Amino acid sequence: MKELHSPMNRKTYYISMLLMIVLMAAGLAVSTAELQGITTGYVIHLLCAVTVPACLLIYPRYETFAFRLSIILLGFVYFYTLALIYPQTWTTYIMICLLPALAILFYDFKLFYISLSLNTIMLVVVTTYIHKQDNIYKYIHIDLTGNLINILASQLLLFLIFYLTFDRVRKQELYLEQVQQSERLKMVGHLTAAVAHEIRNPVTVVRGFLQLYQQNPAFDAADRSKFALMIDELNTVEQVTSQFLSIAKPNREILVDEKVDVQEVLEGVASLLGSYAMLSNKHIDIEIGEGCTILMNAVEFKQVIINLIKNALEASDTGAMVHVTARVVKQKVEIKIVDQGCGMTEEEVKALGTPFYSLKTNGTGLGLMICFSIVEKVNGTIKYMSEKGVGTTVLLTFPTADRS
Repeated sequence: MKELHSPMNRKTYYISMLLMIVLMAAGLAVSTAELQGITTGYVIHLLCAVTVPACLLIYPRYETFAFRLSIILLGFVYFYTLALIYPQTWTTYIMICLLPALAILFYDFKLFYISLSLNTIMLVVVTTYIHKQDNIYKYIHIDLTGNLINILASQLLLFLIFYLTFDRVRKQELYLEQVQQSERLKMVGHLTAAVAHEIRNPVTVVRGFLQLYQQNPAFDAADRSKFALMIDELNTVEQVTSQFLSIAKPNREILVDEKVDVQEVLEGVASLLGSYAMLSNKHIDIEIGEGCTILMNAVEFKQVIINLIKNALEASDTGAMVHVTARVVKQKVEIKIVDQGCGMTEEEVKALGTPFYSLKTNGTGLGLMICFSIVEKVNGTIKYMSEKGVGTTVLLTFPTADRS
C-alpha cells in the first residue's frame, strides 16, 4: 500500500479506521447489554474487537506479507464469530461472504487467492453446520441449496472484480512506465544528438589535417604511421558518435544481413577481457554449441557482449568465475552470462536500461541503455535474473541466421 505514504491518503486511512473502531465498539456495547453470561464466543468477540483495529492502525509501519495475512485471518475469526454467536443478526452472514474483499485493501494477488479459497471452504462447512441447527438459523434452514449457490456466486463475483481491476491497473502501470521510458529516451536523444554534432565538427577538421600530414613527403615513414594511427582512433570516435546518433534517431527499417559467428565474437571478447579479469584474479569460462550464428552488425554485437561480460566481472568477487554459454534453442540463439557476484534486488533489475541509472559509482547508465537499444533493433531480448547476495544471470536471445 504505497498510497499510504501520501499524507492525504494516510489521513483518510486513519479517519476510516477510527470510524470502523467506533462501529465495532458500538456492536460490542450492544452485545454486552444483551449478555446474560460470559461465553467463549463473547470473549473471542471482545479480543477481536481490540486486536483487529490495533493491527490496522499500526499496519502502515509494518507493510509485510506476514502482517497482512495476520490481519486477514483475524478478520475471518472476527466475522465468523459474529455469524455463529449472533444467529439473529443475519447481516453478518453477508459480511462473511465478502471477507475476501479485505485482500483488495492490500492489493495483494497471492493474499486474495488465499483468502478466497479459505472463505469458500469455510462458508460451505459453516453453512452445512448451520443447516443442522434447527430453529436457530431459519434463513439458512429454509433454502440450503439456494444459499450455497449464492455463496459460490458471491465468491466468483469477487474474483472477477478483483482480477479485472488488477489487470486494468497493471496495464495502466505498464503504459505509464512505457511513457516515462519514452520521455527519458527522448531527452537522451536530444542530448546525444547535440553532443554528437559538436564532437563531429572538430573531429572532421582534425582528421582532415592529419590526412594532409600523412600524405606530406616532408614527414618520414615513422611520423606518417603515427598519423595513420591517430586517424584510426578518430574513426573510432566517429563510430561511437554514430551510435549515439542512432539513439536519437534509430533507423529500424535497415535490414541487417551481416552473418555473425557467435563463437568467434565470444572467444575474441574473452581474449580481450582476459587480461582485465586476471588483474583481480577473475576468470571467464566459454561454452558454445554448434550453429550459433545471428544476423546483425558485428561491431554492435561485440559492443553488447563486452559491456555485459565486463559488468559481470565487476560485480564478481575476487577469484570468481563468469560463465558464458551459447546454444540454439527453437530457432533462437540463447546466450547466458552468469556471475556469482553481489546480485540485485527486484527493483534494481526493473530499473536497468533506464538512462542515467547505474549501480556503479562512476557509471553513467548509458552503456546498458545502448545495449538494450541494439538488441531490440534486431528483434532480440535481454532478460535479467538476479538475487541479492547470490548472483546474476543475463539471458540474451537472437533469431538465428539459419532460420527458414
